[in-house]
Amino acid sequence: MPEFKHATLPNGLRVVAETDPRGYSMSLGYFVRAGSRNELDPQSGLSHFLEHMMFKGTAKRSAEDVNRELDELGGQSNAYTSEEQTVYYATVLPKFQDRIVDLLTDMMTPVLDETEFETERNVILEEIAKYEDQPPFGGFERAMEIFFSPRGLGRRVLGTAESIEAMTSERMRDYFRNRYRPENIVVAASGNVDFDGLVDTLQRQTADWSGRHGNGAVPEDDLRTLPEGISLDPSVEMPDTMQAYWIGIGRGPSSESNDRHAARLLASILGDEGGSRLFWDLIDTGRAEVATCWPQEFSDCGAWFTYLVCAPDDLESNRRILGNIVADVVDRGVGEDELRQAINKTTAAYIMQSERPSNRLFSLGGRYLMHDQYLSLDETLDRVRGVDDAAIHRVAKQYLSDAPTAVTAAP
Repeated sequence: MPEFKHATLPNGLRVVAETDPRGYSMSLGYFVRAGSRNELDPQSGLSHFLEHMMFKGTAKRSAEDVNRELDELGGQSNAYTSEEQTVYYATVLPKFQDRIVDLLTDMMTPVLDETEFETERNVILEEIAKYEDQPPFGGFERAMEIFFSPRGLGRRVLGTAESIEAMTSERMRDYFRNRYRPENIVVAASGNVDFDGLVDTLQRQTADWSGRHGNGAVPEDDLRTLPEGISLDPSVEMPDTMQAYWIGIGRGPSSESNDRHAARLLASILGDEGGSRLFWDLIDTGRAEVATCWPQEFSDCGAWFTYLVCAPDDLESNRRILGNIVADVVDRGVGEDELRQAINKTTAAYIMQSERPSNRLFSLGGRYLMHDQYLSLDETLDRVRGVDDAAIHRVAKQYLSDAPTAVTAAP
């Protein structure tokens, strides 16, 4: 059976693992409390920009060495940045544990070379331009900016073209020293892991991390103004698209809320893309191409998204149908058979996903980073199975009664 183990190193770095000697692989990840909500206007996009730069070389390895060694170890490796964290992870065979720990730990002390910085600036600008051409992406960003404000949770993960063009390597170095301190980091591992060996290696290799401190002062945001490049217009013009994209955003439970499991089940009943109320009334009938909803959980709050894609001429009638479906759930709740089906589907998905150490890794590391809490698979399954129709009805009334903030991207 999987066993949870944890340790805190003298420098404050937290190490957690869900070990299972029966596994054929092991996953390792660095979870850093550095996301877009941690940035100020002059730093907008820095968490994501820095994620790219972490693969560009260290004092011991060139960028080519980093990528070659990742390839040599096989398995899978990648990184991502969100509103609240940046994560670097890899899945390898257990015999490569020492090598992947050494490599990822070394990557956490990048050289942040000036030439690489300028090259990667252009890569980020191209990435921003690419996403701006994709209607749903621009709509979701706008919805977050309007609902949360364009700062904090509403700040764009990629930043804006204006903020990236104005970025300096020295500002990045200072941000790195501030955010990548050991007390802001959790190292998580899952699968066939030698935990004692992991802790010993990390204690040696991160001993000097406690000396990281930023020096440069960043001016506070002027909340009376909008960041450069930001608009709060709820209509996003997309002249080249043939469809209309509608995004609704409202309140949702946080990742610490007891309501989160009921909200996930409610989203499955309402908007699961493989069979749900929205599916049968809007997609199966041919009225819409996409009609779905889901809760997005953050550490201290949450959001409820509703997403509709259809022909522009059908948008208003489809919105009325969608609104009626939601209102019915708010008024009358859900049926026993619907709830049982959603619970069975959700628990089966959790169980099947848990067979891969990499899937358990993200739940383990992300939750420990934000809440210093471990939830086993069995505890999670018990909480899902404990949701009843009264909890679903209460959550529907709490989070779906108010009209959502809406953004439309259309020709």
